[in-house]
Amino acid sequence: MKESVLKFSCEGQPLVGILAQPVGTPSDVAVLIVVGGPQYRVGSHRQFTLLARHLASHGITALRFDYRSMGDSPGNARDFLAVDADIGAAVTALQAAHPAIRRVVLWGLCDAASAALMYLDSTRDPRIAGVALVNPWARSAATLAQTHVKHYYWRRLRQPEFWLKLLRGGIGLTALRTLGRNLHLARGAGQAGQRKADTRSFQDRMAAGLKGFDGPVLLILSGDDYTAKEFLEHVNRASNWANLLDRASTTRVDLPSADHTFSDSQAARTVETVTCRWLNSFNVSSQARP
Repeated sequence: MKESVLKFSCEGQPLVGILAQPVGTPSDVAVLIVVGGPQYRVGSHRQFTLLARHLASHGITALRFDYRSMGDSPGNARDFLAVDADIGAAVTALQAAHPAIRRVVLWGLCDAASAALMYLDSTRDPRIAGVALVNPWARSAATLAQTHVKHYYWRRLRQPEFWLKLLRGGIGLTALRTLGRNLHLARGAGQAGQRKADTRSFQDRMAAGLKGFDGPVLLILSGDDYTAKEFLEHVNRASNWANLLDRASTTRVDLPSADHTFSDSQAARTVETVTCRWLNSFNVSSQARP
């Protein structure tokens, strides 16, 4: 594989990306790695660099880039809620650099996965052939509290040492108040899923993006990650997410021992392998639209 710098613009401002390409004849599908913030195109422990290189060494072109205000791309500070234009510009630049690339897959971790779904909702971009969602971000105060109650406090309450500490004064009133507050917020999360909001939340935009997309979806979830657990809590309670993850077009892969960024090298290699196999499992050319 080989790497090169790809410079392009978004709404008049320069963006910088690194293009990883196969030496031989590449596939007609390419992967755009959308980077969650605040970080730049290399990723935690170089995970995006290594992912792009793995894909390129297996015949798949990959572009990782800095959206405006991140890394080497200047501009006003922004977060995952406001990168539609940046993603669209990167797709355009990728296809301009390699006209043989007919379709593009969006790959995103954490809030980059959320941004990818919101991009689909906003644009219905026909160039997007698939989307890989890795530990998607769907956090709210209520879902965070709910996750802590279910996956932390409930486990703690079943441990004898917790009650021993409580009786001995090792657990202060502040900790107990925190538990009470989280229980209150967690109850609110269940009710929130039944209320119709006046304006769409970013979680609703994510659901709309996924619902309106008929291409293949890869969902990778880490078992040792509160973000992934929060996402599932939200999906299980929000009516607009009902059955969205159960469609035949969705491939779900659970990695029970992996953390949020797959810091363990074996977990990282598994993500690379899973992504590559998934990309090879569907015929992008047959899905091309006029």
